[in-house]
Amino acid sequence: MTQSLKDVVIAALEDVKAQNIVALDVRELTGVMDHMIVASGNSNRQVKSLASNVAVEGKKAGFSIIGVEGDDTSEWILVDFGDVIVHIMLPATRAFYDLERLWSMRPGDAQDDPENERHLLGDID
Repeated sequence: MTQSLKDVVIAALEDVKAQNIVALDVRELTGVMDHMIVASGNSNRQVKSLASNVAVEGKKAGFSIIGVEGDDTSEWILVDFGDVIVHIMLPATRAFYDLERLWSMRPGDAQDDPENERHLLGDID
């Protein structure tokens, strides 16, 4: 496999015009995955198309899919390749869960910043 899984996923998302693609290296935070990729689609139909294209292109490149979740409602679809987890969401869902912020925090960040801690506890927006 000459192209990395992360690159295959990003190219597949770009092919179907995903919005705001963010790739996070989470190796220091968890042993479950190496990278998390988050992207948005403008409609349920586009979210579903993005997830489908990621799955198809990943398989074509020789990577195995562990699972796909959320394609019944298509507000948030997770495509799990093991080392790379892909979250494709509607913009409102993405803003609500704010995965990029959550997975960008390092241990101790919430204790160092009272505003972060209050936000995580739901006291403020």
